[in-house]
Amino acid sequence: MAEPQVPSRLVFRVPGTAVLAALLLAVGATPFAFGAPGLYIIYVIPVALIVWVLRVRTTASPDGLTVRHVFTSRALPWSTLKGLRLTRRSGVRAVLRDDTEVALPNVRTRHLSALALISGGRLDDPLAASPHGSGDVP
Repeated sequence: MAEPQVPSRLVFRVPGTAVLAALLLAVGATPFAFGAPGLYIIYVIPVALIVWVLRVRTTASPDGLTVRHVFTSRALPWSTLKGLRLTRRSGVRAVLRDDTEVALPNVRTRHLSALALISGGRLDDPLAASPHGSGDVP
C-alpha cells in the first residue's frame, strides 16, 4: 500500500459562498437603511459578517498551526502543543505546554485525522486502526 500524500497545508475556514448570504442581507436591509436618516449604519452588520468570513480560519502546515481571528493572528508551532481538547459542540481547542487553550476556528472533530497526518506524527490519529485488527479492544 502506498504512503498517503501529505498536503503542504490545510486551511479550515467558512466556505466563501457565505459572503453571498451577507450580500443578500445587505440587499434586504436596503429599504430599512433608507427609511430614516442615520439608519444606513445597518450596513455595518453585513460588512462585519463578510470580514469575519474572509478572515477567520485555522491553517495547519508541517510547521504548526496558524490561528487567525478578525483582528489577530497567532502561530502555534507543533513543539508548543501539548495536545488537543474536544469541546461539547465538536469543536477543537489546542492545549499548549503551559496548559492554556487556544480555540481553533472552524476545526471540528472530523478533521482530527487530517491534522494528525499533516503534523507528521506529532499528533495521534484517533481514528487510526488499532493494532488488534478490527478496532475492538481485547
